[in-house]
Amino acid sequence: MADTRPELVLIRHGETEWSKSRHHTGRTDIPLTEHGRQQAVHIADAIGTFDFTHVFASPLTRAWETAELIGLEPTADDNLLEWDYGKYEGTTTAETRKEIPGWSVWTHPIIDGESIEDVGLRTDALIERMLGLEGPISLVAHAHILRILGARWIGLPPVEGRRFTLDTTTISILGWERENRAMLRWNDPCGWG
Repeated sequence: MADTRPELVLIRHGETEWSKSRHHTGRTDIPLTEHGRQQAVHIADAIGTFDFTHVFASPLTRAWETAELIGLEPTADDNLLEWDYGKYEGTTTAETRKEIPGWSVWTHPIIDGESIEDVGLRTDALIERMLGLEGPISLVAHAHILRILGARWIGLPPVEGRRFTLDTTTISILGWERENRAMLRWNDPCGWG
């Protein structure tokens, strides 16, 4: 009998000007760079090996455009929106550390934005919904939300997403090892790197 449990294929969007310069890009709707578009087109072959039962994407342009360039037809899901960085939107960690030594989105309060616990609750709701579906499911979104999703999938607290780096236009796969939810692949550039 075939295993019908969901397998989540996470795709981080292609490069943007802010991802290239390491600025926190939460809800600001920034398009892909030309390089980001090329990255997305390049991984289309790797994505084409999956027969997705469902495709979901963040409604922000950088994720949506990545999905379309890969050849996917996504449904928008607000739970895939990137972390709302509040007052830190558009800043870099290095800039913020000039005012707050040791600052990190993972360990400090996000003023006027989402707490890490709130982002974790969004990923928990998404996981619960995905567990009700079958087959390979594509989720096209952003670095921090996908890192937290990965941590929550394997039962870690949201803050442990800090341990999973995630480059632009990479594929990660969350699935199963017997009855346990597991990371099967992480941060795979599919040869474009």
